Amino acid sequence: MTVQTRPTHRRSAASPDYLILIALLAVGIVLPYFMDSRYAMSQLTLFLIWATVVSQWNIVMGFAGIFSLAQLVLFAVGGYTAAILGKYFGTDMFLGTLLGGAAAVCASLLIGFACLRLRGIYVALLTFAIAQAAFLLINSDTNCIIGSGQTCQTLTGGPRGLSQFGDYGFRQLLGRNYIVGNYYVALTALALAVTFSIVIVRGPLGFAFKALRDNETVAVCSGINRYKYQLLVFAFSAFFTGIAGGVYAAHFKVIGPSVLGFPLLAFLVSMLVVGGLGRLWGPVVGAALLMLVDEQLKEFTEYRNLGLGAIIIFFIVLLPDGVAGMIERVSKKFRGQLGEKQGHWGRWRTRLGMPMGNKLHKQSSANS
Repeated sequence: MTVQTRPTHRRSAASPDYLILIALLAVGIVLPYFMDSRYAMSQLTLFLIWATVVSQWNIVMGFAGIFSLAQLVLFAVGGYTAAILGKYFGTDMFLGTLLGGAAAVCASLLIGFACLRLRGIYVALLTFAIAQAAFLLINSDTNCIIGSGQTCQTLTGGPRGLSQFGDYGFRQLLGRNYIVGNYYVALTALALAVTFSIVIVRGPLGFAFKALRDNETVAVCSGINRYKYQLLVFAFSAFFTGIAGGVYAAHFKVIGPSVLGFPLLAFLVSMLVVGGLGRLWGPVVGAALLMLVDEQLKEFTEYRNLGLGAIIIFFIVLLPDGVAGMIERVSKKFRGQLGEKQGHWGRWRTRLGMPMGNKLHKQSSANS
């Protein structure tokens, strides 16, 4: 006697995310063909860089619950590593960018060993102090490694930053359209970073991170090693953050201590808050919206930080889940109303004696 079992089809929770990623990637690939402005292409490239940074920051802060403010330190490590290798050792910028990602991982492990045994606000304060210390160290870098006097060249360039360390070589290949090449490099970095985010968030590691974030006591009692898992996610996310730093350096062909400044920190935090902290697509949405807002505020430089502060307060008070959270609530409400209407229609069909879907299928099979 054989028992026939109905096959079950389980759709992966990550499937819609991959479809969204493929759709956005397709739009991103064809977008340069419809844009003639070099400035617009440069701004789009910058958007992709910031979206990469905040997508990884969202894993650390939004999913793993680590209130770290050292993400820009990792970004700077990646950018400065690529720039230093290119300037002093003639390293190809593609290789320098990858090595910048590896250097950011090493830096994240050092920061993680020092900070992740703390909790909550203490992690935020210590990581912010590390970021400010790095900013001051670069600004006060006056030790000459090449030349002296007016020809003195410091390791990090000091407050002037580093320049003349090369780029990805698209100027020789594409001429004045070399920005398009940088754009595709940044798009590739964002696509890989988001793919990594999907794998982490929708996989077993994601459940561990969410458990630690939502109820650390229960998670630890269940056998989840808080320190181990948080150190892992801190290191994993650092790689793509460092990659973004290398892409930034190669795109602008200069990098300085301003990447560690408070205005940029506030700008990126605004992206997280506006998009939706703890939402997979929140950072990308937030980065797009804040880049548009920042473009409008460029004519009012003195009010830029004030405007960003007002936006953060507005979303914290009225939309704490961000734009992505609002979209998620609206879509759930719509699906609920749609399901309720289908339920009403099904009950009316039953009252009127009309066969339902399965019954209609069986009747048609019997008639045939």
